[in-house]
Amino acid sequence: MNRLLCMLAAFLAMTAVSAQDTKIEFFTPTIVHVVKGKATKTLVVTATPNDVKLERNGNTISSSELVVRQDSRGALTFLTAKGKVLLREAGWSMENDGHGDGKKVSQTFRLDKGEAIYGLGTIQNGKMNRRGEKKRMEQSNLEDFQNVIQSIKGWGIYWDNYSPTLFEDNADGMSFNSEVGDGVDYYFMYGGSADGVIAQMRHLTGDVPMFPLWTYGYWQSKERYKSAAETEGIVDKYRELQVPLDGIIQDWQYWGSNYLWNAMDFLSEDFSTGNKMIENVHKKHAHFMISIWASFGPMTQQFRELNEKGLLMPFETWPQSGISHIWPPVMKYPSGVKVYDAFSPEARAIYWKYLKTLYDYGTDAWWMDSTDPDFFNPKESDYTHKVYGGTWRSQRNAFPLETVRGIYQSQRKDDRGKRVFIMTRSSFAGQQHYGSNMWSGDVNSSWDMLRKQVPAGLSFTLTGNPNFNTDIGGFFCGSYNTKGKGSAPQNPQFQELYVRWMQYGLFCPVFRSHGADAPREIWQFGKKGTPVYDIIEKTIRLRYRLIPYLYSMAWQVTSNNDSYMRPLFADFAADKKVWNMTDEFMFGRSILAAPIVDPQYTEEKIIRTDAMTGWDSHGTSDSSPVSAIDFTATKTATKYLPKGTDWYDFWTNKMMKGGQTVTMETTLDRVPMFVRVGSILPLGPEMQYVGEKTWENLELRVYPGADGTFTLYEDEGDGYNYERGVYTTINFLWNDHARSLTIGARKGNYPGMIEKRTFTVVLPDGRTTTINYDGTEQTITL
Repeated sequence: MNRLLCMLAAFLAMTAVSAQDTKIEFFTPTIVHVVKGKATKTLVVTATPNDVKLERNGNTISSSELVVRQDSRGALTFLTAKGKVLLREAGWSMENDGHGDGKKVSQTFRLDKGEAIYGLGTIQNGKMNRRGEKKRMEQSNLEDFQNVIQSIKGWGIYWDNYSPTLFEDNADGMSFNSEVGDGVDYYFMYGGSADGVIAQMRHLTGDVPMFPLWTYGYWQSKERYKSAAETEGIVDKYRELQVPLDGIIQDWQYWGSNYLWNAMDFLSEDFSTGNKMIENVHKKHAHFMISIWASFGPMTQQFRELNEKGLLMPFETWPQSGISHIWPPVMKYPSGVKVYDAFSPEARAIYWKYLKTLYDYGTDAWWMDSTDPDFFNPKESDYTHKVYGGTWRSQRNAFPLETVRGIYQSQRKDDRGKRVFIMTRSSFAGQQHYGSNMWSGDVNSSWDMLRKQVPAGLSFTLTGNPNFNTDIGGFFCGSYNTKGKGSAPQNPQFQELYVRWMQYGLFCPVFRSHGADAPREIWQFGKKGTPVYDIIEKTIRLRYRLIPYLYSMAWQVTSNNDSYMRPLFADFAADKKVWNMTDEFMFGRSILAAPIVDPQYTEEKIIRTDAMTGWDSHGTSDSSPVSAIDFTATKTATKYLPKGTDWYDFWTNKMMKGGQTVTMETTLDRVPMFVRVGSILPLGPEMQYVGEKTWENLELRVYPGADGTFTLYEDEGDGYNYERGVYTTINFLWNDHARSLTIGARKGNYPGMIEKRTFTVVLPDGRTTTINYDGTEQTITL
């Protein structure tokens, strides 16, 4: 009887929504907004519905591309215009959450057997396919969520809810179950492919603005440089060694004590010349990024002003102690640091008012740390705390979007000729529109974590957010300090891991070395002429040669909804072998990136005994009996080449058939990478920093075997004039049958445009042809 009463009470608590209460609204012929109950007051969707021509026939609504059918229970089925079933709803519910701040809302969908699904966010479990997944989605240091899932069948769902949400796929279906909401609210998107779904998501939430050209160079950082002189000295050392560098990053505590946390000024005595340091960095042709946080210490001006207006959160965050040099935190001296209410427009305006000090000093880019934000020992009262627009629970996962958007919009209003470039630890749906690049958090230094970064970055890309990077080498490398504090760069185990991680980073939109426990600058790994140093330098130099390809790719991301890092199923969906591929991906449309993510020269298990203590910083042994590791030795690796095209080995120019696994010789200095036939790959000159040399003589590598095209994009490199059409494009067309290359007429112009230039065309067999180009179309036969 008691059980029956409980069931009855639960039933009565449910909010009944009939089929007539389900709102179906076509935003475009391929995007449908579904609401049951009340719609979310969206923070994400910026698009408005188009005037879509619809046909209604009983329980069916049709556009030219999509059919939505509703049964008597209110459940929806989504079909193509030709009648192919894409997705079916199953059960859904709304019930009182028991916390007094809303209702729990859930929706379940039925998937086909064997149907692969992708996305959600940067889940650090090493998987691509989300079938069988059960994950509570709440923003954190290492995992971030965008509530976007897409299918191999070409449909996608954006679940418009910001509270912690349980995603689960099991025998009962695929479901979203959010802790609080006004109703079930989601967008069904049919793009027909991974690219199509991404384009739909960006239509709803905003396109991707261009980053400055210099952001695609090499960035050096560590936790942390402890004086202005040290930070500036890093740039000096790179210039002295003639190793390319474009960005230097200043991590935390330049403000002084934890009680002054995130004061947004150089208050520490060791940084008293901070503004001069930025000026000097610019004179050395480098750019400056600085760490800022979503929280403030009690002695800061920001804290006092925000606190007076009730715009600070009550929960525990980082740093927990006011004593900065002792670990673990000394809690009898609490820091008093509090997170600000980023949902409040007033709070965001206060944030920018004080950040403007660093902007006035000439800061080029923002490292927005802890945008998840850090949320320690959570209490129920924390979740029910009122914030602008709702409660902390109801708005929780959108925090990174709001704090990043605040900076982007404020800097755009105070435009000084710089494009906004933000690196952030957390991201939500739509954040691609606000000048942000997300890194994967404070990941551990291990081969296992390196392997997990590849699918994490690809999954993030599939939510519509293309800009992703990781701490090269992993953040926490202390386990490799086998010869004392900071000795990891002399440990061959870490050296191999760092090199392979850097080779993966080569294919990320932002190429950045960072971490704690040991320094990461190139000279920490040896000196010029030693294997590891030379390999690091070679990788950095290759990155700079790839920038014309990468920057042209950036334009495709902005103008054509493309992606930098492309899961293989996006281009080769017919090849089921790539559906769950976690160690290969396309870097743009031409390059197959196949980084080595397993050790070949050392053991994966970290050796903590004397077995590795016989190594010095040059990668050679001392009097220890341990045999020297030869990082120049040749090894082998197996890689899969997707079917549907043929491939060239980037290093050897050997042509290979697609649809096969190849065993190839590898060396530590070469990351496996392949170029698809028909590709036209522009390579720039080697340089010390972006802009040191012009692109007046580009190398064009042409890979016969299929027809191909490429568009070279150029502009001023910074500023937003490109939004007004101030840029140029040159289209290249390879006709494989005729063996001819057509260089189209240059379109557009910009100040400083190269009027006349040379293209050196290189074929895989080594033959070269030089073309003098003045902006008019010409065709050559090769």
